[in-house]
Amino acid sequence: MEPLLDVAALEERRAGGLRTVLLDVRWALGDPHGHEHYLQGHLPGAVFVDLATELADRAVPERGRHPLPSPLKLQDAARRWGISEGDVVVAYDDSANMAAARVWWMLRNAGLTGVYLLDGGLAAWREAGLPLEQGEVLPRPGDVTLGDGQMPVLDAAAVTAWVEHGPVPAGPQPDRVLLDARAGERYRGEVEPVDPRAGHIPGAVSAPTAQNVGTDGRFLPPGELRRRFEALGITDDVEVGVYCGSGVTAAHEVAALELAGFRAALYPGSFSEWSSNPLLPVATGPGSRGGDGPVEWKHHGAQG
Repeated sequence: MEPLLDVAALEERRAGGLRTVLLDVRWALGDPHGHEHYLQGHLPGAVFVDLATELADRAVPERGRHPLPSPLKLQDAARRWGISEGDVVVAYDDSANMAAARVWWMLRNAGLTGVYLLDGGLAAWREAGLPLEQGEVLPRPGDVTLGDGQMPVLDAAAVTAWVEHGPVPAGPQPDRVLLDARAGERYRGEVEPVDPRAGHIPGAVSAPTAQNVGTDGRFLPPGELRRRFEALGITDDVEVGVYCGSGVTAAHEVAALELAGFRAALYPGSFSEWSSNPLLPVATGPGSRGGDGPVEWKHHGAQG
């Protein structure tokens, strides 16, 4: 399913009076002022979505920094946002959809098919010279019913099985590829601003999410994205998993992979969950399709 809607298509829907729920997911690591930014200017009629409280449960080490909320909690939030059965939902942010992809993935996982990212986000809307609105939007509650399990997911046990299966083969036909969507310096373990240990899951391939978009914040064309992922060892016959720091920007990579024609599983706990467990290995260094740098193993407590 196409994950994107461009500004022209959104304006056509609005001009035609077609029911469209707009979600503003202004959030960035280290910037707690998303709601303030929203109040200063957002797409007309857009409802603010608080990523930290509505798109995540409370952080706990065994689930990571942004654990997925229960389906019922998400359904309650979606109804507060004004989503009803049959509505088309368009999400955006001011950071190339790095945050908005979280709600896109969650609603798709919950069974909604008519959910999209506004390609280019707020910047594309401004570039088109379209108006913004200030203040809070409080919609009439919706009646949508949400489910769960419509998108592929990996948990720590499944990722552990991938790691124990061995590093991704160096040859042209790996059978599975685990992508690390964080910035390269975090993957290599050169810096780690928030999580307990620096580095990456052994065998993972560095694929920074920022490389999915151009300088204008729009997704690269599907063919270009496909060539990018093929260069990382992905083909139609390969299982693909994606993680990041806490499962937020990895959803953006899932959307990019979908544009490229690949279906990928998200590891929601991501590196914040993985690195919090001292029994799980962490690798450092540049890595490659053929292997990783040094692997750090730390064993604490009783061993079974």
